[in-house]
Amino acid sequence: MSHAAHASAPAGNGTPIPYVDLAAQFAAEQQVLGPAIVEALAQGQWIGGAAIERFELEVCAYTGARHTIAVASGTDALVLSLRALDIGPGDEVITPPNSFVASTAAIVMVGARPVFADVLPDQGLDPDAVARVITPRTRAIMPVHLTGRIARVEEIGALAERFGLAVIEDAAQAFGSRWRGVHAGRFGTVGCFSAHPLKNLNAVGDAGFVVTDDDGLAVRLRRLRNNGLVDRNTVAEWGTVSRLDTIQAVVLCHRLAQLDGVLAARRHNAARYQALLDPAHVYWPACAPEAFNSFHTFVVQLDRRDALQQFLAAHGIGSSIHYPVPIHLQPAARALGHRPGDFPVAEAQAARILSLPIHQFLRDADIERVAATIAEFYR
Repeated sequence: MSHAAHASAPAGNGTPIPYVDLAAQFAAEQQVLGPAIVEALAQGQWIGGAAIERFELEVCAYTGARHTIAVASGTDALVLSLRALDIGPGDEVITPPNSFVASTAAIVMVGARPVFADVLPDQGLDPDAVARVITPRTRAIMPVHLTGRIARVEEIGALAERFGLAVIEDAAQAFGSRWRGVHAGRFGTVGCFSAHPLKNLNAVGDAGFVVTDDDGLAVRLRRLRNNGLVDRNTVAEWGTVSRLDTIQAVVLCHRLAQLDGVLAARRHNAARYQALLDPAHVYWPACAPEAFNSFHTFVVQLDRRDALQQFLAAHGIGSSIHYPVPIHLQPAARALGHRPGDFPVAEAQAARILSLPIHQFLRDADIERVAATIAEFYR
């Protein structure tokens, strides 16, 4: 998708600007996707087969990973990776408290204990905070590439090497992001991705995948996603059913071929916001020169967030909050014993963050209207 897509006539003030626009995505691709899905169904291979293998190979080609293992969701990618690394009861995994709940839930689901470390102003996991909570029970660090911004992978990797820990990258929001030219998911032991409909590389339902360069882990992940089967009649270990559907693989192969254009449009939109928003009222973390941010979301931090969100909605502008309640303060986390104030940076951000529309179907006029409406609010 070229930036010429942004040059169309300005939207009128009454035209809604949705936070996401999946209908526009489908309208742009239905003439290609419709026949491709029908063809896949007609072949009768609805689970497994050539479409899955093709998707896995194309992800390897795109990222440079040695192996891709397609699974049913991003959450399953995390859970199966933890299981493949034999992480379970008695083990600790360090992760940030400001992610989507699946990051922590995956750790709990394998019987391990999530240990939180606070974050930096850019919302990424703070390596110094990680170092302070490493114990003899720590088995892994799970950094989250929140919003498409790659976490401090060099410092976290150095800590992992020093203490003999695995690194499980929660790259659910960061497919296509790079640091010094290396793709998200390639810095750790495994990289875990979601292809949920709201992601930049999105399926038409739940979907996910894992990348790794470890041959043994790849074998085990493939086994665990398929009931632990070595072949149809031999169960090597207890597994689960977490297979990517053939239709999702067909959709993802098509969308992977379009992804560079999608990312270029989203990065263009982010640059427009940065040029138009007033830093006196709106803070957004700068991207380092070494970073290629895929901008799954464009998250700003500002005062009077809730009132602004209501003001935007009244002007037909969608927005979202990722996420208003940190994980350590959720009811499900009560047994971990945390209190307000335990992770002050993440908690302060949770009260100020707002995700603005950044999808690839926005026009420059839409971005200008969002920025002007925010400026009007603060006037």
